[in-house]
Parts: sequence; C-alpha cells; structure tokens
Amino acid sequence: MTVRDLSAKIEVQLVRVLQALILERSVSRAAMRLGSTQPAVSAQLRRLRALTGDALLVRHGAGMTPTPTALELLAPAERLLHDAELLFGERQRRAGFEPRSARLCFRVAASDYLDPLFLPLLVARLQRLAPGVQLDLRPLTADYDYRAALARGEVDLVIGNWLQPPEELHLGRLLVDEVVCLVSREHPVARLGAKAWTVERYLECQHVAPMPLSPGQPGVIDQHLAGLGLARRIAVRGAHFGQLPEMVARSLLVLTTGRLFCSRWLERLPLTLLRCPVAFPPMTYYQLWHELSHASAPLRWLREQVRDVAREIAGAARKSP
Repeated sequence: MTVRDLSAKIEVQLVRVLQALILERSVSRAAMRLGSTQPAVSAQLRRLRALTGDALLVRHGAGMTPTPTALELLAPAERLLHDAELLFGERQRRAGFEPRSARLCFRVAASDYLDPLFLPLLVARLQRLAPGVQLDLRPLTADYDYRAALARGEVDLVIGNWLQPPEELHLGRLLVDEVVCLVSREHPVARLGAKAWTVERYLECQHVAPMPLSPGQPGVIDQHLAGLGLARRIAVRGAHFGQLPEMVARSLLVLTTGRLFCSRWLERLPLTLLRCPVAFPPMTYYQLWHELSHASAPLRWLREQVRDVAREIAGAARKSP
C-alpha cells in the first residue's frame, strides 16, 4: 500500500479515536469521551489495528495497556489534531450556533425520575441564554419508543437513567446518584436501627415503583434485584413518578430511588431517608442522541447546556450536609 493509498483511508475522526483510546486505555471510556458508542469505537479500533499493523491496546489484568507503538503514535496524533483545529476551526466558528438570535425548537424527552429541579433549571438556563428558542418537553414513558423517535428525528435528545444504555446511540453521562429508600416518618422501619433494617425486612415491605421505561421489562431496581436472585413486593406501580412521594407519606409504602430526587421532598412532606440494605449500584443518568444530530451545532450547544445543569446540581449536592 502506497503512502497516498494509506492517507486516503485516514480521517481526522479516526485520529481522534486513536488519541482517546491511548489516553483512556478503555474502549468504553473512550466512547464516553468521544460522545460515541462502544460498538462504533470497537470498529474504529479494528480499523486502526489494520492500518498500523499493531494491536495498539492489549489486555492487562482487568484493564488495557497501550503498546509501545501506540505510545509512539500519541504525540504525532495530537499534533495532527492541533493542526486540523487550526485549519478548520475558523470555518466551524463561522458555521456555529448563535443562541441569542436563534429561532428554533428543541425537542427533549425526559424521565421524571430526575431531580425535580433538573428540568426547571434547564428551562431557566435556556430562557436566559437563548430567549427565542422553544423547548418542547416530552415525557419518557413505557409506551414511548424513544429509540425510534431519535432515529426518525422526531426528538433531539433523551434524558433518563439506564443500567445499560442502548449501544446504537451516542451518550453523555450526566449524574451519578446514590440509591436510597424513602419512607413515611410513621413507618415502623423508620425507627429500626441499621442492623435491624435487613434485606429480608426490605423485601417483605410493600413497595411503590414507577412504571418501567421498556414495556414488558422490569425497572432498573428490579433488574438488579433479579440479578441477585431477589424479588420485592410491589404493591403500587405509578406512571407519574412525581406523585409517588405523596403516596409514601400517606402510607407504609417504600420508594427506592435516587437520593437527589428524594431529598427534594423531605422539607415538604413527613418523610425520611434510609440507606438501602440491598447494595444497589449508583443510578446513572445519561443524555442520549442519534447520529443524525451528532454534528448539529445547535444540538451540540443544547447538550452542553444539559451537561452544565447536571454539573450545577451535582456540585450543589456535594456541598449540602
């Protein structure tokens, strides 16, 4: 293969993938860094291996390690990316998005499992920075096929939490939240000590749960319990997540969900938080989008605003007692 033939097979994005893989030493973390998907980055790694004739990343224990060839390629890859930015940066700036003068509509499907302040803060931010923009907020419910809606361009962005987000979509991680139990202050378990609030007691309680986002599939809490060979007693399923704390306050139901959501209700209702006796993984919230909108300057700006609101909430949560 001649140098000309080789250079014709290399584009700037492939070099960007090479840089991310060497720095992150992980296909999944490189995909997160690039706002791409793990299958897409895996395919690009195969291309890079074929082009360089080197493995580039090899398994080492639980992780991956760059080969000597990969480390040698890092500096020239970064120089090339810098030169590409000098070459095309001004053109991209001229074709950029001007939020203050924009007149368009953003369509966002969002779960109400989020912190109750998330969407109000996002709306306030967009009103301040892009007053001419319309925001169309749609509920992310079990009967809404958000993957098809993204693929058809009917919605621009989806915000929610998944144990495993769909692999065909781009994603950006927004918030990581501890899973806790919300109960009435009058619930008998509220007076139990930590040692008495056992897994067995937890499973025997009556639970309230949101409707899962995927029809016919359990929600993230019950997915995890099933993986442990456990099952809880679900007495109530609700399609309107924001109403569940009121139900908990008036009953002996237990709501298991993220601390950020629960903490907003503690001053409004006679509720208390308990640690979960079952070890749940943290709840991770993502924004998802399709390849159709990946390069759009307005939608890239929108994703940046969503990310910044998530950072604001996470920062405030870290400072709270």
